[in-house]
Amino acid sequence: MIIESILIVFFALVLDFIVGDPRNKFHPTSWIGSLIAKLTPYAKNSSENFEKLGGVFIILISAVIVVSLLIFLNIGIKLITMNNLYIIISVIVGGILLKTTISIKGMEKHALAVVTAIEQDNISSARDNLSMIVKRNTKNLDKNHIFSGVLESISENTVDGIIGPLFFFAFFGLPGAFVYRVINTADSMIGYKTDIFKNVGWFGANCDKILNYIPSRLTGFTMILSAMILGHNWKKSYEIMMRDGRKTTSPNAGYPMAAIAGALEAKFEKIDHYSLGDGNISFTKEHVKSAISIMKVTSILFCGIMVVPIILFLSYLGWWIHA
Repeated sequence: MIIESILIVFFALVLDFIVGDPRNKFHPTSWIGSLIAKLTPYAKNSSENFEKLGGVFIILISAVIVVSLLIFLNIGIKLITMNNLYIIISVIVGGILLKTTISIKGMEKHALAVVTAIEQDNISSARDNLSMIVKRNTKNLDKNHIFSGVLESISENTVDGIIGPLFFFAFFGLPGAFVYRVINTADSMIGYKTDIFKNVGWFGANCDKILNYIPSRLTGFTMILSAMILGHNWKKSYEIMMRDGRKTTSPNAGYPMAAIAGALEAKFEKIDHYSLGDGNISFTKEHVKSAISIMKVTSILFCGIMVVPIILFLSYLGWWIHA
């Protein structure tokens, strides 16, 4: 049902804004990560091609298991409830499940933990907290490069942790959001170009690039609109996104990062890799709070101007996969 699916989206957002993430052991993403970790050793092989094939099966097996569980859950709810009650329970359960694929409050919590450590002049703690949300080596970063890492992470998380799952929910319901989460989790765990993971993680990493191609760019444009609403420099946001969005090694990460860098009239820098935006690398807590506000407004706007219209349009065509 159209209304049911739309209610699931907004219930998930409200739930995330208010409650945030449950403890790791209760979080579906944690279960997905554990499943991927258990499957990975079986994919290891002396043959490069067999390792790549094993990487394909890691994604396929994980996705099939997750989608199967969602289907069985939906069937179970239908069997034990009446029509009206089914709709209510379906919205509640669907909202809770969709919420677990997104992370707004969680990102805010991690980002502010880094900022708090900086304010306490505990650079070592700030580096440790930053290492939990970025892939780069944080051991020797100075204060401003730590701030830059936080801001870049907020930008990327807006795609990986919010817009991506919502985008695929709009087309494919909960199975779409969870398959996206499987691939994104696999990329964060084994999608590295190291001797250990370069073959096993190849498929997951490339799937992640493909899936994020459209969401990353839509995120950038939605961030520009958010910057306009919040009174930031939206024209600079557009200018920097178009100029610097392709500067990162990732074909997708640069767009949301450049959009926020421009909106804040700041410069993000990953040493020896890229520099996005103009000016000096000099940040305060206010930059982080502004980036978090842009992330939140972007999430709400995207649901209103993209997710809901997509659901309505696909429903009109008779091609909506029920949540």
